[in-house]
Amino acid sequence: VDIEIDEHVAIVALNDGENRFNPDFLNAFLKTLDEVEQKTQAATVVVKGNHAKIFCNGIDLEWLVPVIQRGDLQAAKDFFYLLNRLLLRLATYPAITIAAMNGHAFAGGAIMSCAFDFRLMRADRGFFCLPEVDLGIPFLPGMNAILSKAIPRYMLEEMQYTGCRLTADQCVEHHIVRQACHIDELMDATMAFARGLDKKRGIVQELKRR
Repeated sequence: VDIEIDEHVAIVALNDGENRFNPDFLNAFLKTLDEVEQKTQAATVVVKGNHAKIFCNGIDLEWLVPVIQRGDLQAAKDFFYLLNRLLLRLATYPAITIAAMNGHAFAGGAIMSCAFDFRLMRADRGFFCLPEVDLGIPFLPGMNAILSKAIPRYMLEEMQYTGCRLTADQCVEHHIVRQACHIDELMDATMAFARGLDKKRGIVQELKRR
């Protein structure tokens, strides 16, 4: 996870391939969010993925499944607590947060994107999808709360029960993302929006806390 500062905007780049959730990735992301808060004056945080077609593909099942198979339930439980920590941290972060979704956001990746205050999404490639109904994995209550923050109830139920895939344009239609644009324009559009959000951290934090 890398940080770049552009005026009052912190640009956080997720560089771990498909950016799947495992303890190393979650801890690195949380550490970076702490650094931005404590060591910069950034009023807005933009998070982007550096994969050619994927923003975030959710839980790293290649890591988690062997943990469960060997019966290490404490490690699995600790992992989900850590994931909840990241979702809560993003949802209550004391600065405005924007996800620049450079491609697919599946499962946990879609959930994580909903923890941001705003989302812009690549229009020429990538789906937004909650496939847990087909994977046989129910959502945790905290995950449902995060999802309902960004997805209208009528669309959330359809997505959860059908596992349908939405394009960026469909996400704009249902007010899940703010803007859909070609990958060549995604960061320019995101940064233009982010630079107009130079809000004081104190009021942003209090709005989110309430």
